[in-house]
Amino acid sequence: MSGARYAAAGVDLVQADEAKARIGTVVESTRTSLSVGAVGAFGGMVRLPAGMRSPVLVMSTDGVGTKVLVAQQAGRHDTVGEDLVNHSVNDILVHGAQPIAFMDYIAGHRLPVTMIAGVVDGIARGCRAHGMALAGGETAQMPGLYAAETFDLAGTIIGVVEEDRAMHGAAIAPGDVLLALASTGLHTNGYTLARQVLLGTMGLGLDAPVPGTDTSVVDALLAVHRSYDTALRPVMDRLHGLAHITGGGIAGNLVRVLPDGCEAVIDASTWDWPPLFTAIARGGEVSVAEMREVFNLGVGMIAAVPPDAVTVVEAAAAAAGVPTWICGEVRAGGHGVHFT
Repeated sequence: MSGARYAAAGVDLVQADEAKARIGTVVESTRTSLSVGAVGAFGGMVRLPAGMRSPVLVMSTDGVGTKVLVAQQAGRHDTVGEDLVNHSVNDILVHGAQPIAFMDYIAGHRLPVTMIAGVVDGIARGCRAHGMALAGGETAQMPGLYAAETFDLAGTIIGVVEEDRAMHGAAIAPGDVLLALASTGLHTNGYTLARQVLLGTMGLGLDAPVPGTDTSVVDALLAVHRSYDTALRPVMDRLHGLAHITGGGIAGNLVRVLPDGCEAVIDASTWDWPPLFTAIARGGEVSVAEMREVFNLGVGMIAAVPPDAVTVVEAAAAAAGVPTWICGEVRAGGHGVHFT
């Protein structure tokens, strides 16, 4: 039988072809007016939006870390695909970029067609929500590198912004207000520690409630990474800078956009940690310092906003259903982030 030796070695070409066919249908659903070429070609193509004076491409590659292990354990595969897209959208939103194309990479071993299709369904859902084409991708079967029915997930986003409107943080100045935008949970960072504490040290099952809540551990851990595009896109011209709070926490990410001579002062009393973070800290006896280094602690994005624009930015976020609060300010001084 054709392909029998390859299948015996761990790569089933029949399954791969079936997965490609299902993926092709999903990819077709994300095509936009900027899409060029055929689905399934060797390379994905998109046009730049018409009418731009000096377009700059903004690109980012990322993954969702060990959140995929929770998805695999729970048998839920579509949410991590959506996580991947939303995380990537936020990364280029920080620079003011409009997302126009996305490409995914799934690597694993003996992945059932339903598993691959689930992941790509989530990716496509995220792309459609942002009017962005899923321009292509790769599904690699790697026996010997991955255990059966396990996978890793990564993606690359392409966005575009007018060069003179790109944000780099240079406009941030002393006196700016720091506005926190709420996260929906861990987003896509800190899962190695979270899993160790919740599932290991505390011995909780996926269906057990997070202490102090009615939310199950699996629902809390697989909550979809929030996109801030709808909340912030309408007010981009009122912002001085944005920081996407991912691995490294508030301090590790906010410092990346601060210009020299500016320091961010975060008032830790302005919000309470969501119960999931409190449970991890208590259950694992994790110090406040380490919690701040690893997790977003309920803050998914921080906007540096001039005082006269705070109200309009808060209103835009509220219209998108994203809670906000003033969490600090920018002061003249050294270059860093401090908690009070």
